[in-house]
Order: sequence, then structure tokens, then C-alpha cells
Amino acid sequence: MNNSNHLVNSDNVGYAAYLFEQDKNRGHLPGEGPYVAAFASSNLGDVSPNILGPHCINTGESCDNANSSCPIGGPEMCMASGPGQDMLESTQMIGHLLYERAKELYASASQEVTGSLASAHQWVNMSDVTVWLNSTHTVKTCKPALGYSFAAGTIDGVGGLNFSQGTMEEDPFWKMIRDQLLGIPSEEIKECHKPKPILLHTGELSKPHPWHPDIIDVQILTLGSLSIAAIPGEFTTMSGRRLREAVEAEFTSNGMKNMTVVISGLCNVYTHYITTYEEYQAQRYEAASTIYGPHTLSAYIQLFKVLAKAIATDTVGNLSSGPEPPYFKQLIIPLIPNIVDRAPIGTTFGDVLQPLKQIYRVGEVAEVTFVGANPKHSAENQFLLAQRTRRSQQCNSAVAYSKHHSARNLQNKILWKLPQAEFPHTCHTSI
Repeated sequence: MNNSNHLVNSDNVGYAAYLFEQDKNRGHLPGEGPYVAAFASSNLGDVSPNILGPHCINTGESCDNANSSCPIGGPEMCMASGPGQDMLESTQMIGHLLYERAKELYASASQEVTGSLASAHQWVNMSDVTVWLNSTHTVKTCKPALGYSFAAGTIDGVGGLNFSQGTMEEDPFWKMIRDQLLGIPSEEIKECHKPKPILLHTGELSKPHPWHPDIIDVQILTLGSLSIAAIPGEFTTMSGRRLREAVEAEFTSNGMKNMTVVISGLCNVYTHYITTYEEYQAQRYEAASTIYGPHTLSAYIQLFKVLAKAIATDTVGNLSSGPEPPYFKQLIIPLIPNIVDRAPIGTTFGDVLQPLKQIYRVGEVAEVTFVGANPKHSAENQFLLAQRTRRSQQCNSAVAYSKHHSARNLQNKILWKLPQAEFPHTCHTSI
């Protein structure tokens, strides 16, 4: 699902989890059975399910180039798609493939994970890590900053304002806007992040709160031969591969052989993306979003090796907990005010504006419109329940209602609109 989708729904991995749970929880509505399936994020920072690749949506030609830009319309016209005819169909197709493969792996699994449980955790000032490249040379991480290509977005969800990926130089117009509104980045941060041209020097912005964290946490958990590296961001494919290999080698060299290292991304705190040093040089979206500079991955590898060694040598208790992160008592004031829900004059909540038909055939879409409040004000998780009337064959009379679909089924849609004088909900369910 790309950023043109205005509904709240699962992506492909969420749909895969939904299918797996429905298979295991027969007779239950989604989310109500005892079996929980999770398709967790790993090193997916540069992975896309849109396997047909990027094309110009106005001309149809390929835009698989360094800047992900189209001859007519620029980068905003370059979007990836597939394998379906639209993003909803693609979500279902890819999700179904993930589910089928996961089901095969689940059925053929033969190794039971057993053994002792261990964990190592540290707070780290990620903007000031000294990284040893070899025995004689060191480099450092940087204060957080975002590059110009960050604003370009990706082929799965382009940004606006005609920013493009692969930007290696500052733009005079946006430089002037930034300098006037946010101040001028220091020479130190600009030098540290090279070759990234800095759009937002977030590590030097602190009002009303720091724009990016300096202090983040790194963590490893082990259960028997399984090791889970908790990553506070999105690793690219190659970044993940290098970290796994380094952590596994560290375990091996300290006596814990045959460890399986798994990356769990987006853990604890969010620090955008982490590319390799080589990927950083190209300054596409993920590299521009690697906020601690070109040596971020090397810093993470060094830090996680320390955690792995501590677990392997049973010296976790000797690890420093690291610098305490700041605690913010006052959260940022919401930019979108909460408005009290009031039904239009002459109506009450629940009034049906467009009723359902009595009978639907397979392939049709049932649609009902009624007066409803803002869904975000609801404390309930269930916004829609489609029931099917079962009739007696003897007298053709309704005898029972059965729960058939809920809002968690992908074929159901709930649209809430705020016209000038109404608060209508429109619910669609595919038969």
C-alpha cells in the first residue's frame, strides 16, 4: 500500500498474518481466536513488494534510474507497482504468497528452540561513537541530520515539492528557506555527514524538543541457539547481512557456536534507516535518512559485538548501562484539535441515510451510509460487523444471524467524511 491510500488497513505482511490466523482460528472473527501470527520486520529498509518496478505513471516508461525521475513530471511521476492491477490486489497477492510459504515452513519445522534465556542492553550516545576501522584508524558517528533525498521519498511513496533521490548538492532555494526558519547547520555537522547535503540538521534543533534522539538503545536477546538483535531502525538488506555475520562470528569466537542470528527491526526507539558505507555514497532515500552519518552501520556492528561477547562470556553484569536518555514530562501539543462530535440538525447518530438492499448476489458490493461520529474517538476496536441472515428451508423465515465479517476483513471498507452539514459513515462489504 503506497501513500496514496487514505484508508487504515494491513499491508502485505499484515494480510499474511491475517490469513495465517484465520487458518489456525477457524470459526473466529479476525483478532478473536487464540492463535497469534506475527510477520515481524527484519532488515527491510530497501525491500519493496512492488515487483513490477518503477514506471512513470503518466507515460508508462521505466524510471529505474539513479534519481527515480521521469522525463515528463520529474520524480513525482515515478512510482513502483505490481504484481496486481492496483495496490489492494498487489497487497493480497504478495500477502498470500508470504502466507503460503510461511505455512510450508511451519509444517516442515523440525528444530525446537530450547535452552537458557539471556539478554544484554545498553544505552548509547549514537551521535558520538568512536568506530575502530582497524587497529590504527578510527572514525566517528555524527549528530543526526537528514539529507535532501529524504524529502524525495521512495518509489513506493514519493515525496512532494520535486525533490529527487540521489541529490548530492544543496539547492539554493531550500537552503535559504531552511536557514531562515531553522538556522544554519554547523560546519562540523556538514563535514561529518559528507557526501550527504544536509536538508535538516535535526541534531542541532531542540525546540520544543530534540528533533532526533542522541541516546538510543541496543539490545540482544538469546534463547538457546537463537539470537535476536533488536535494531532501533530500518537496516537495508546488505546492512543486515553484515551485522548478522559479525554477531554470529563474535558468538563463535567466544564459545557459542552454531548461533542463528535474527534481526528484529524497528525496536525500542526509531532512528530512520541504516545503510552500508557504500550505499551511503549514492545518497538515495535510505542513505539520506541514515541520520548518524556514513559510519552508522560500522558503529552498530561494533556495539552489537560487545553485547554478543558479554552474553557468550556471561559478563552482562559488567556492562555499563550507558547514558540515561532524557525524559520528557510534557508532550508536544497536538496539531490537530479534537472536535466534539455532534450529529447534524434533525438527525441522531445511527440514522441510516442510504439503506442496504434486502438481497445481494455473489460479486456485488453491499453499501450502507449512516450518521456517525469520528472513528478516532471510539474506544472500541470493532467498527463494522457484517452479519448474514440464515433462513429455514421449510418456511423461508429468518432464524438466526451469524457473524460473517468484521472491519479487519480486507474486503470491507469504512469511509468517514465530514461534509458541511453531515457526519456520514459509508460501509462497503464485498459479497
